[in-house]
Amino acid sequence: MMKKRKGYDVYPLTAAQKFHFFYLDYCPNKAVVNIGTSLTIEAELDFDVLRDSILKAYERSESMRLQFAKDKEGVWYQYVVDEVKQEIPLEDFSQTTMEEAEKTMRKWTQVPFKREDSPMSRMVMIKTPDGFSGVYLLADHVIMDAQSLICFLKDIIEIYCSRMYENVPWPKDMASYIEQLKKDLAYEAGSKAKARDEEFFHKMIESSEPIYNGIDGTAKLEMERDRRNMPNLRAAVNVSDSVESDLDTFHLEGEPTKRLMDFCKEKQISLTCLLLMGLRTYFQKMNGNDDVSINTAIARRATLKEKKCGGTRIHSFPFRTVISQDKKFMDALLEIRDQQNELFRHANYDPVAYFAHRGQVYQNPQGCTYEPMSLTYQPMTLKEKGLEQLGDIRYKTKWYPNGATTQAMYLTVMHRPEDNGLDFNFEHQVKAVSRKQLEYMYYYLCKIMFKGIENPNLPVGDILKLV
Repeated sequence: MMKKRKGYDVYPLTAAQKFHFFYLDYCPNKAVVNIGTSLTIEAELDFDVLRDSILKAYERSESMRLQFAKDKEGVWYQYVVDEVKQEIPLEDFSQTTMEEAEKTMRKWTQVPFKREDSPMSRMVMIKTPDGFSGVYLLADHVIMDAQSLICFLKDIIEIYCSRMYENVPWPKDMASYIEQLKKDLAYEAGSKAKARDEEFFHKMIESSEPIYNGIDGTAKLEMERDRRNMPNLRAAVNVSDSVESDLDTFHLEGEPTKRLMDFCKEKQISLTCLLLMGLRTYFQKMNGNDDVSINTAIARRATLKEKKCGGTRIHSFPFRTVISQDKKFMDALLEIRDQQNELFRHANYDPVAYFAHRGQVYQNPQGCTYEPMSLTYQPMTLKEKGLEQLGDIRYKTKWYPNGATTQAMYLTVMHRPEDNGLDFNFEHQVKAVSRKQLEYMYYYLCKIMFKGIENPNLPVGDILKLV
């Protein structure tokens, strides 16, 4: 391995990064790892100060200056450059329609980055037709996840506000990405912690085989069994032959969202637990199985340094629950909470190694899986810390689909800035899952969650009868 690249120290990829490179290899559309988002506020901005604030934020963030290169064997590695040389143009959409502006930003989001020795993000300052102004950010998933994205945007705003308004303090420093990276690499290099985690996952995988649950019943699994003449097969092909994707978003209003959040606070469980309970119970209803598996994303940002170091730290693991219909809704929730906590303790383990081991144990046909979908809940909002100094200035965030996904269905749940209600963002393969199926699922997911929090001591089977 080369020790330096262009005079910079080089480092291997982390497990979280390898995961993205892993599916990049299979995906014909390389924009699959693009994250496109805009943040606009209802205010006149000084774009010269904003441009300087963006460059300053880059200077403060090691992970946003990450670049990648391949060695002679074709193995990717990473290094951090001193400065990001890029123009930060201003795009004025104010004379067009919102539809036109969004169409343009969608287009931007669907252009992949040149991967070798080049910046992995770009920014454009924007003015939108609704009288808002702000930034559009495009970044590659190998340098950023949702939490580091929010962290970076917040830093830009805080720097800007500090420069523009007298009593706004300069934001505290970001944490070092490289310092965190070294910790991750030390873990990977055969640490005791890694051995413990491996033992935990191997035991879990080998205990018994999960079963596939379809979004609208068992048809896919039965088809797979017939097609392969394997009557006992428990896995199915979940994806379509096309990675073309769309993003369908369903909005839950502020008031019902507050009811869910209040319940979680009172019972001391996370909203993720409630969402997992709702989703698994929906699949239980549709497939008649008590045994349900869903992929769940874990942010791995427990410490302040992890929260502020940027980069991509998400590990995604199957989350399997076996909950009988006579178990009380609340007891099932607590079981999910305990299981989630256990998973968090071992979440530094490499998900690719997890799936490889599971594949060896259960020798399923190529492309078969037990998980019909993935779930991410994004609790972090810009409102939380740092935007209070803007007073009551309204702001908006929007995600733009990159047009490709290697998963049949990926649900990201996040809070809306306007009313703190929840947005359920379903990114899905167009040929694998239809909007109609998603509408049906979303409708029942909400019914299950609300009936459950209203009657937490009812058995799951009774809740299902009520919805």
